[in-house]
Amino acid sequence: MLLNDRQPLPLLRDTDVPPRVKENFILTGYRFPNYSLRDCLLSAFRPTNETGNFWTHFLPVFVFFYYFVEVFGWEGAPQGDAPFFYPFWNYFIGVFCLLMASSMAHLLNSMSLVVREVCFFVDYGTISAYTVGSSLAYYYYIHPQAGIVETGSHNGSHMALKHEQVVTSSYAFPGFSVFFETFYIPSACMVAIICILSCCNTRQRWRKHRYVIRTLVFLLPFLVSSTPVFYRLLTRSPYSSTSSSFTASNSTSTFFYRHCFWLVVSAVFNISKIPERLAPGRFDIWGHSHQWFHCCTFLSILDELHMIKAEVRAILLSPTLLLPPATLSRLPGPTVASTYGVMLLLQTTIISIIVWFSWKANCIYGPERDQLAEQYPKKHLKCH
Repeated sequence: MLLNDRQPLPLLRDTDVPPRVKENFILTGYRFPNYSLRDCLLSAFRPTNETGNFWTHFLPVFVFFYYFVEVFGWEGAPQGDAPFFYPFWNYFIGVFCLLMASSMAHLLNSMSLVVREVCFFVDYGTISAYTVGSSLAYYYYIHPQAGIVETGSHNGSHMALKHEQVVTSSYAFPGFSVFFETFYIPSACMVAIICILSCCNTRQRWRKHRYVIRTLVFLLPFLVSSTPVFYRLLTRSPYSSTSSSFTASNSTSTFFYRHCFWLVVSAVFNISKIPERLAPGRFDIWGHSHQWFHCCTFLSILDELHMIKAEVRAILLSPTLLLPPATLSRLPGPTVASTYGVMLLLQTTIISIIVWFSWKANCIYGPERDQLAEQYPKKHLKCH
Protein backbone atom coordinates (compact mmCIF):
# COMPACT_ATOMS: atom_id res chain seq x y z
CA MET A 1 0.00 0.00 0.00
CA LEU A 2 1.08 3.56 -0.63
CA LEU A 3 0.26 6.71 1.27
CA ASN A 4 -1.95 8.86 -0.96
CA ASP A 5 -1.13 6.37 -3.75
CA ARG A 6 2.20 8.13 -4.21
CA GLN A 7 4.59 7.81 -1.29
CA PRO A 8 5.74 4.48 0.15
CA LEU A 9 4.68 3.54 3.63
CA PRO A 10 6.94 4.80 6.43
CA LEU A 11 9.15 2.27 8.13
CA LEU A 12 8.53 1.39 11.75
CA ARG A 13 10.40 0.90 14.99
CA ASP A 14 10.47 -2.38 16.86
CA THR A 15 7.92 -0.95 19.32
CA ASP A 16 5.38 -0.50 16.49
CA VAL A 17 5.34 -4.06 15.11
CA PRO A 18 4.02 -7.32 16.56
CA PRO A 19 6.48 -9.20 18.79
CA ARG A 20 6.54 -12.00 16.24
CA VAL A 21 8.20 -9.71 13.70
CA LYS A 22 10.92 -8.29 15.96
CA GLU A 23 14.53 -9.32 15.48
CA ASN A 24 17.05 -9.19 18.31
CA PHE A 25 18.97 -5.88 18.45
CA ILE A 26 17.29 -4.53 15.28
CA LEU A 27 15.42 -1.37 16.33
CA THR A 28 14.25 0.30 13.11
CA GLY A 29 13.54 -0.33 9.44
CA TYR A 30 10.57 -2.64 9.93
CA ARG A 31 7.79 -3.03 7.40
CA PHE A 32 4.29 -3.41 8.79
CA PRO A 33 3.13 -7.05 8.34
CA ASN A 34 0.21 -6.24 6.06
CA TYR A 35 1.93 -5.26 2.80
CA SER A 36 0.55 -6.09 -0.59
CA LEU A 37 2.61 -8.15 -3.02
CA ARG A 38 3.40 -4.96 -4.94
CA ASP A 39 4.59 -3.21 -1.78
CA CYS A 40 6.85 -6.14 -0.94
CA LEU A 41 8.42 -6.18 -4.40
CA LEU A 42 9.01 -2.43 -4.34
CA SER A 43 10.58 -2.68 -0.89
CA ALA A 44 13.57 -4.44 -2.49
CA PHE A 45 14.62 -0.95 -3.64
CA ARG A 46 14.05 0.74 -0.29
CA PRO A 47 16.42 0.72 2.69
CA THR A 48 14.53 -1.60 5.07
CA ASN A 49 16.05 -4.07 7.50
CA GLU A 50 15.24 -6.86 5.00
CA THR A 51 16.68 -5.21 1.87
CA GLY A 52 20.20 -6.50 2.43
CA ASN A 53 18.88 -9.94 3.31
CA PHE A 54 17.15 -10.09 -0.06
CA TRP A 55 20.04 -8.92 -2.24
CA THR A 56 22.72 -11.00 -0.48
CA HIS A 57 21.01 -14.18 -1.70
CA PHE A 58 19.38 -12.92 -4.91
CA LEU A 59 22.47 -11.58 -6.66
CA PRO A 60 24.49 -14.74 -5.88
CA VAL A 61 22.08 -16.72 -8.08
CA PHE A 62 23.70 -15.16 -11.14
CA VAL A 63 27.25 -15.63 -9.81
CA PHE A 64 26.55 -19.30 -9.13
CA PHE A 65 25.03 -19.84 -12.57
CA TYR A 66 28.08 -18.25 -14.23
CA TYR A 67 30.48 -20.72 -12.61
CA PHE A 68 28.08 -23.64 -12.93
CA VAL A 69 27.69 -23.56 -16.74
CA GLU A 70 31.44 -23.38 -17.23
CA VAL A 71 31.63 -27.17 -16.94
CA PHE A 72 29.62 -27.78 -20.10
CA GLY A 73 32.22 -25.99 -22.20
CA TRP A 74 35.10 -28.18 -21.08
CA GLU A 75 36.83 -30.29 -23.69
CA GLY A 76 35.59 -33.86 -23.59
CA ALA A 77 32.53 -33.05 -21.48
CA PRO A 78 29.31 -34.89 -22.43
CA GLN A 79 26.24 -33.00 -23.56
CA GLY A 80 24.48 -31.10 -20.79
CA ASP A 81 21.55 -33.54 -20.84
CA ALA A 82 23.76 -36.64 -20.58
CA PRO A 83 23.17 -38.97 -17.59
CA PHE A 84 26.67 -38.11 -16.33
CA PHE A 85 25.43 -34.60 -15.47
CA TYR A 86 22.17 -35.64 -13.77
CA PRO A 87 23.71 -35.30 -10.27
CA PHE A 88 25.25 -31.96 -11.25
CA TRP A 89 21.88 -30.61 -12.36
CA ASN A 90 20.27 -31.83 -9.14
CA TYR A 91 22.93 -29.94 -7.22
CA PHE A 92 22.10 -26.85 -9.26
CA ILE A 93 18.40 -27.26 -8.49
CA GLY A 94 19.17 -27.50 -4.78
CA VAL A 95 21.33 -24.38 -4.73
CA PHE A 96 19.02 -22.36 -7.00
CA CYS A 97 15.96 -23.15 -4.89
CA LEU A 98 17.84 -22.37 -1.69
CA LEU A 99 19.00 -18.93 -2.86
CA MET A 100 15.67 -17.98 -4.44
CA ALA A 101 13.56 -19.20 -1.53
CA SER A 102 15.78 -17.38 0.96
CA SER A 103 15.72 -14.09 -0.93
CA MET A 104 11.96 -14.29 -1.58
CA ALA A 105 11.26 -15.19 2.05
CA HIS A 106 12.96 -11.99 3.19
CA LEU A 107 11.22 -9.93 0.52
CA LEU A 108 7.67 -11.24 0.92
CA ASN A 109 7.42 -12.02 4.63
CA SER A 110 5.64 -8.74 5.47
CA MET A 111 2.46 -9.67 3.61
CA SER A 112 0.99 -11.14 6.80
CA LEU A 113 2.05 -13.07 9.88
CA VAL A 114 0.87 -16.32 8.29
CA VAL A 115 2.70 -15.62 5.02
CA ARG A 116 5.79 -14.81 7.08
CA GLU A 117 5.70 -18.26 8.65
CA VAL A 118 5.09 -19.99 5.32
CA CYS A 119 7.98 -18.11 3.70
CA PHE A 120 10.46 -19.36 6.25
CA PHE A 121 9.04 -22.90 6.23
CA VAL A 122 9.79 -22.95 2.50
CA ASP A 123 13.23 -21.50 3.22
CA TYR A 124 14.04 -24.36 5.61
CA GLY A 125 12.67 -26.87 3.12
CA THR A 126 14.96 -25.70 0.34
CA ILE A 127 17.98 -25.82 2.65
CA SER A 128 17.13 -29.44 3.41
CA ALA A 129 16.70 -30.24 -0.29
CA TYR A 130 20.03 -28.55 -1.05
CA THR A 131 21.83 -30.92 1.32
CA VAL A 132 20.50 -33.89 -0.66
CA GLY A 133 21.43 -32.24 -3.96
CA SER A 134 24.97 -31.93 -2.60
CA SER A 135 24.90 -35.55 -1.48
CA LEU A 136 23.95 -36.73 -4.97
CA ALA A 137 26.87 -34.80 -6.46
CA TYR A 138 29.24 -36.19 -3.82
CA TYR A 139 27.96 -39.71 -4.39
CA TYR A 140 28.60 -39.77 -8.12
CA TYR A 141 31.70 -37.58 -8.35
CA ILE A 142 33.55 -37.99 -5.00
CA HIS A 143 32.32 -41.45 -3.97
CA PRO A 144 35.23 -43.79 -3.11
CA GLN A 145 34.34 -45.95 -6.12
CA ALA A 146 33.53 -43.10 -8.55
CA GLY A 147 35.22 -43.73 -11.89
CA ILE A 148 35.98 -47.39 -11.19
CA VAL A 149 34.59 -49.36 -14.08
CA GLU A 150 34.45 -53.08 -14.61
CA THR A 151 34.15 -54.61 -18.07
CA GLY A 152 33.39 -58.12 -19.15
CA SER A 153 30.54 -60.43 -20.09
CA HIS A 154 27.12 -59.62 -18.73
CA ASN A 155 26.85 -63.00 -17.00
CA GLY A 156 29.78 -62.02 -14.81
CA SER A 157 32.01 -64.95 -15.86
CA HIS A 158 34.93 -62.65 -16.51
CA MET A 159 35.48 -59.27 -14.87
CA ALA A 160 38.55 -57.12 -15.23
CA LEU A 161 39.28 -53.64 -14.00
CA LYS A 162 39.85 -51.11 -16.71
CA HIS A 163 42.41 -48.31 -16.35
CA GLU A 164 43.62 -49.97 -13.15
CA GLN A 165 46.68 -47.77 -13.16
CA VAL A 166 44.52 -44.66 -13.00
CA VAL A 167 42.19 -45.54 -10.14
CA THR A 168 42.26 -47.79 -7.11
CA SER A 169 39.44 -50.28 -6.83
CA SER A 170 39.29 -51.28 -3.17
CA TYR A 171 38.12 -49.41 -0.10
CA ALA A 172 40.83 -48.34 2.31
CA PHE A 173 38.25 -48.99 5.04
CA PRO A 174 36.20 -52.01 3.88
CA GLY A 175 33.59 -51.43 6.56
CA PHE A 176 32.54 -48.22 4.82
CA SER A 177 31.46 -50.02 1.65
CA VAL A 178 28.00 -50.93 2.97
CA PHE A 179 27.34 -47.36 4.09
CA PHE A 180 28.56 -45.69 0.90
CA GLU A 181 26.87 -48.10 -1.50
CA THR A 182 23.59 -48.71 0.35
CA PHE A 183 22.83 -46.20 3.09
CA TYR A 184 24.50 -42.94 2.07
CA ILE A 185 21.69 -41.39 -0.02
CA PRO A 186 18.84 -42.72 2.18
CA SER A 187 20.65 -41.33 5.23
CA ALA A 188 21.02 -37.93 3.56
CA CYS A 189 17.29 -37.87 2.78
CA MET A 190 16.29 -38.93 6.28
CA VAL A 191 18.52 -36.30 7.88
CA ALA A 192 17.09 -33.64 5.54
CA ILE A 193 13.57 -34.50 6.74
CA ILE A 194 14.70 -34.31 10.37
CA CYS A 195 16.18 -30.88 9.67
CA ILE A 196 13.04 -29.33 8.23
CA LEU A 197 10.90 -30.79 11.01
CA SER A 198 13.23 -29.38 13.65
CA CYS A 199 13.60 -25.95 12.04
CA CYS A 200 9.87 -25.53 11.45
CA ASN A 201 9.28 -26.44 15.08
CA THR A 202 11.58 -23.63 16.22
CA ARG A 203 9.07 -21.15 14.83
CA GLN A 204 6.33 -22.51 17.09
CA ARG A 205 8.32 -23.69 20.10
CA TRP A 206 11.91 -23.55 21.44
CA ARG A 207 12.01 -19.93 20.25
CA LYS A 208 14.42 -18.74 22.92
CA HIS A 209 17.20 -20.90 21.46
CA ARG A 210 15.97 -21.01 17.87
CA TYR A 211 19.14 -19.72 16.24
CA VAL A 212 21.36 -22.17 18.07
CA ILE A 213 19.01 -25.08 17.30
CA ARG A 214 18.76 -24.24 13.60
CA THR A 215 22.51 -23.90 13.27
CA LEU A 216 23.27 -27.15 15.09
CA VAL A 217 20.52 -29.04 13.27
CA PHE A 218 22.13 -28.31 9.91
CA LEU A 219 25.47 -29.57 11.22
CA LEU A 220 24.05 -33.10 10.98
CA PRO A 221 23.42 -33.13 7.20
CA PHE A 222 26.84 -31.58 6.68
CA LEU A 223 28.49 -34.44 8.54
CA VAL A 224 26.48 -37.10 6.71
CA SER A 225 26.75 -35.55 3.24
CA SER A 226 30.47 -34.89 3.56
CA THR A 227 31.48 -38.47 4.42
CA PRO A 228 32.79 -39.13 0.87
CA VAL A 229 34.98 -36.05 1.20
CA PHE A 230 36.19 -37.07 4.65
CA TYR A 231 37.03 -40.50 3.20
CA ARG A 232 38.93 -38.90 0.34
CA LEU A 233 40.94 -36.71 2.73
CA LEU A 234 41.84 -39.65 4.98
CA THR A 235 42.95 -41.97 2.19
CA ARG A 236 45.22 -41.83 -0.81
CA SER A 237 43.88 -40.35 -4.01
CA PRO A 238 42.12 -42.89 -6.26
CA TYR A 239 44.08 -41.46 -9.19
CA SER A 240 47.65 -42.22 -10.14
CA SER A 241 50.01 -39.45 -9.05
CA THR A 242 51.28 -39.16 -12.63
CA SER A 243 47.85 -38.67 -14.17
CA SER A 244 46.19 -35.41 -15.12
CA SER A 245 43.20 -36.54 -13.08
CA PHE A 246 45.34 -36.49 -9.94
CA THR A 247 46.33 -32.88 -10.63
CA ALA A 248 42.73 -31.83 -11.18
CA SER A 249 41.53 -33.64 -8.06
CA ASN A 250 44.34 -32.33 -5.89
CA SER A 251 42.52 -29.03 -5.24
CA THR A 252 39.53 -30.79 -3.66
CA SER A 253 40.93 -30.57 -0.13
CA THR A 254 41.62 -26.84 -0.43
CA PHE A 255 38.10 -26.07 -1.62
CA PHE A 256 36.61 -28.30 1.08
CA TYR A 257 38.57 -26.60 3.88
CA ARG A 258 37.43 -23.22 2.57
CA HIS A 259 33.87 -24.53 2.35
CA CYS A 260 34.07 -25.54 6.02
CA PHE A 261 35.66 -22.23 7.03
CA TRP A 262 32.83 -20.17 5.56
CA LEU A 263 30.25 -22.44 7.17
CA VAL A 264 31.85 -21.92 10.59
CA VAL A 265 31.99 -18.15 10.11
CA SER A 266 28.36 -18.07 8.98
CA ALA A 267 27.36 -20.07 12.08
CA VAL A 268 29.19 -17.59 14.32
CA PHE A 269 27.31 -14.67 12.78
CA ASN A 270 23.97 -16.48 13.00
CA ILE A 271 24.33 -17.38 16.67
CA SER A 272 26.23 -14.38 18.05
CA LYS A 273 24.18 -11.63 16.33
CA ILE A 274 27.35 -9.58 15.97
CA PRO A 275 27.73 -6.70 15.13
CA GLU A 276 24.22 -5.47 16.00
CA ARG A 277 24.49 -6.97 19.48
CA LEU A 278 27.40 -4.60 20.16
CA ALA A 279 25.60 -1.51 18.86
CA PRO A 280 21.81 -1.98 18.71
CA GLY A 281 20.24 0.29 16.12
CA ARG A 282 23.44 1.07 14.24
CA PHE A 283 23.30 -1.87 11.82
CA ASP A 284 19.53 -2.03 11.32
CA ILE A 285 19.63 -1.50 7.55
CA TRP A 286 23.10 -2.52 6.38
CA GLY A 287 25.76 -4.72 7.92
CA HIS A 288 23.80 -6.74 10.46
CA SER A 289 24.64 -10.38 11.17
CA HIS A 290 22.06 -12.01 8.92
CA GLN A 291 23.49 -10.25 5.87
CA TRP A 292 26.98 -11.49 6.75
CA PHE A 293 25.48 -14.91 7.37
CA HIS A 294 24.06 -14.89 3.82
CA CYS A 295 27.38 -13.78 2.33
CA CYS A 296 29.33 -16.49 4.13
CA THR A 297 26.89 -19.25 3.27
CA PHE A 298 27.10 -18.32 -0.39
CA LEU A 299 30.90 -18.29 -0.28
CA SER A 300 30.75 -21.80 1.22
CA ILE A 301 28.45 -22.91 -1.61
CA LEU A 302 30.76 -21.39 -4.19
CA ASP A 303 33.77 -23.28 -2.81
CA GLU A 304 31.66 -26.44 -2.73
CA LEU A 305 30.84 -25.92 -6.41
CA HIS A 306 34.53 -25.53 -7.23
CA MET A 307 35.27 -28.71 -5.30
CA ILE A 308 32.65 -30.68 -7.23
CA LYS A 309 33.90 -29.23 -10.52
CA ALA A 310 37.43 -30.35 -9.66
CA GLU A 311 36.22 -33.92 -9.22
CA VAL A 312 34.14 -33.77 -12.39
CA ARG A 313 37.21 -32.62 -14.31
CA ALA A 314 39.29 -35.42 -12.76
CA ILE A 315 36.81 -38.03 -13.98
CA LEU A 316 36.58 -36.49 -17.44
CA LEU A 317 40.37 -36.39 -17.75
CA SER A 318 40.68 -40.15 -17.26
CA PRO A 319 41.41 -41.09 -20.88
CA THR A 320 40.11 -44.68 -20.71
CA LEU A 321 37.19 -43.95 -18.44
CA LEU A 322 33.82 -45.34 -19.47
CA LEU A 323 31.17 -43.77 -17.31
CA PRO A 324 28.36 -45.94 -15.98
CA PRO A 325 25.74 -47.00 -16.83
CA ALA A 326 27.41 -47.55 -20.23
CA THR A 327 29.25 -50.52 -18.72
CA LEU A 328 29.01 -52.84 -15.78
CA SER A 329 30.25 -50.79 -12.87
CA ARG A 330 31.12 -51.01 -9.22
CA LEU A 331 29.15 -47.79 -8.70
CA PRO A 332 25.72 -47.71 -10.40
CA GLY A 333 25.63 -44.78 -12.77
CA PRO A 334 23.27 -41.82 -12.47
CA THR A 335 19.78 -42.44 -13.78
CA VAL A 336 16.63 -40.33 -13.79
CA ALA A 337 15.22 -42.41 -10.94
CA SER A 338 18.37 -42.28 -8.78
CA THR A 339 18.80 -38.49 -9.13
CA TYR A 340 15.67 -36.58 -10.20
CA GLY A 341 13.49 -39.32 -8.72
CA VAL A 342 15.16 -39.03 -5.33
CA MET A 343 14.81 -35.25 -5.35
CA LEU A 344 11.17 -35.45 -6.44
CA LEU A 345 10.31 -37.87 -3.65
CA LEU A 346 12.13 -35.72 -1.13
CA GLN A 347 10.50 -32.51 -2.36
CA THR A 348 7.07 -34.14 -2.14
CA THR A 349 7.75 -35.07 1.49
CA ILE A 350 9.09 -31.60 2.26
CA ILE A 351 6.05 -29.92 0.68
CA SER A 352 3.76 -32.12 2.81
CA ILE A 353 5.63 -31.01 5.94
CA ILE A 354 5.41 -27.35 4.90
CA VAL A 355 1.67 -27.66 4.28
CA TRP A 356 1.19 -29.20 7.73
CA PHE A 357 3.12 -26.48 9.55
CA SER A 358 1.47 -23.77 7.44
CA TRP A 359 -1.94 -25.03 8.50
CA LYS A 360 -0.84 -24.90 12.13
CA ALA A 361 0.53 -21.38 11.61
CA ASN A 362 -2.77 -20.25 10.12
CA CYS A 363 -4.61 -21.57 13.15
CA ILE A 364 -2.24 -19.74 15.48
CA TYR A 365 -1.72 -16.45 13.65
CA GLY A 366 -4.82 -16.17 11.48
CA PRO A 367 -6.87 -14.27 14.12
CA GLU A 368 -3.94 -11.93 14.86
CA ARG A 369 -3.51 -11.32 11.13
CA ASP A 370 -7.14 -10.21 10.83
CA GLN A 371 -6.81 -7.99 13.89
CA LEU A 372 -3.70 -6.32 12.45
CA ALA A 373 -5.57 -5.66 9.21
CA GLU A 374 -8.14 -3.66 11.17
CA GLN A 375 -5.46 -1.74 13.07
CA TYR A 376 -3.42 -1.00 9.95
CA PRO A 377 -4.74 2.53 9.25
CA LYS A 378 -3.49 3.58 12.69
CA LYS A 379 -0.13 1.88 12.36
CA HIS A 380 0.86 3.21 8.97
CA LEU A 381 0.73 6.79 10.19
CA LYS A 382 3.72 6.20 12.41
CA CYS A 383 7.02 7.15 10.90
CA HIS A 384 10.49 5.70 10.84
